[in-house]
Amino acid sequence: MHLYGTQNINENGHLTIGGVDAVELANSYGTPLFVYDLELVRKRARGFIGTFQKLGVKAEVAYASKAFSCVAMYQVAQEENLSLDVVSGGELYTAIKSGFPAERIHFHGNNKSYAELELAFDTKIGCIVVDNFYEIALLKEISEAKQQPMRILLRVTPGVEAHTHDFITTGQADSKFGFDLNNGQADEAFQKVTDHEYLQLLGLHCHIGSQIFETDGFSLAAEKLMQKIGEWKEKYNFECTVLNLGGGFGIRYTEEDRPLEPQVYVEEMIKTVQSHCAQLNLTMPEIWIEPGRSLVGDAGTSLYTIGSRKTVPDIREYIAVDGGMSDNIRPALYDAKYEAVIANKANEEKNSTYTVAGKLCESGDKLIVDASLQSAEPGDILAIFCTGAYGYSMASNYNRVPRPAVVFVEGGHHQLAIKRESYEDIVQNDLPLTLQKGE
Repeated sequence: MHLYGTQNINENGHLTIGGVDAVELANSYGTPLFVYDLELVRKRARGFIGTFQKLGVKAEVAYASKAFSCVAMYQVAQEENLSLDVVSGGELYTAIKSGFPAERIHFHGNNKSYAELELAFDTKIGCIVVDNFYEIALLKEISEAKQQPMRILLRVTPGVEAHTHDFITTGQADSKFGFDLNNGQADEAFQKVTDHEYLQLLGLHCHIGSQIFETDGFSLAAEKLMQKIGEWKEKYNFECTVLNLGGGFGIRYTEEDRPLEPQVYVEEMIKTVQSHCAQLNLTMPEIWIEPGRSLVGDAGTSLYTIGSRKTVPDIREYIAVDGGMSDNIRPALYDAKYEAVIANKANEEKNSTYTVAGKLCESGDKLIVDASLQSAEPGDILAIFCTGAYGYSMASNYNRVPRPAVVFVEGGHHQLAIKRESYEDIVQNDLPLTLQKGE
């Protein structure tokens, strides 16, 4: 059985996380429950930041907080000297409420509203990643009305798309994000922002995919961006001070996954950028990256209580848990794969195969198909690994199921980070019928 971070098995045969018994956590906070191993989050953050420092390259490592965000998570990011990538007014508001330094916040998104951009100006965030011509017009209008400068990056699509073990160099032009690097859109955007009184263009941004296990795609994307920067330097004497190469670094979900260590991605990026700076006689820019999943994905474990069982003779054995697609939509949405253990039987042999079904009213609500597990009984605690990214952040109230609690563990201690929703929370925004029948 593969254990992650500080996970271990104690003298009672129970799974522990951060030195805390998972069964104790389930009993204390209830299930479903997200448990985050803060020591592993910190280790991942320090791995990225430390590599830049060791190689003497100026950089920002921004946590892509769409993976998982809450006040306490933003405070951990601040403690670890991360910057922050937000993609909505809600994430920005939460970050500000957490006390996160506004100057280290970068705002993404392909359809930022006027109100969201105003909030970015009013809170004086550090950078806006500009996605389209409509946004350029809004930024000009707001910055001129407020007579306030704003640092920006242009998000571009470099014609490189990477996912897991593969990358391709065609087709990425068809994206809802960014200015195409190859059809003149990026050049047009450059012209629209470079001479503006308040918009301060730092450089370029790209994001080529997710759950990437190789460095080739990042290197090729960096090469394409550096070529464009060299072109703008020659034509317009533009000095690029920031090159943001995005995120997408892979993690291990199952034994089939072979992710690289954070420093490997970083070292290859730096090598590519330095090489092209030398070839094109360019000043080395700051390199920004945006890890999300790779910071919190394998640091998160979901705990469930096993309930009903169903045997379909000669076909399948089901066990059902008290959560499902309402707290982890990824298996239904992406056919995502996970591994699991029965937390109160963690030292026992995995001698049974079950399909783990959720409690939601959908046939597709299956968390793991054909999971290898210990013999399961009602009341057992099931732990599903690597649910720290896009679990809680994509959770819903489908079937009016309350969203789970979130707990942080570290050094034998635990604390509630997000309270469990109640039924009262579910109906708090509902209003009674006031229209009269027939009117």
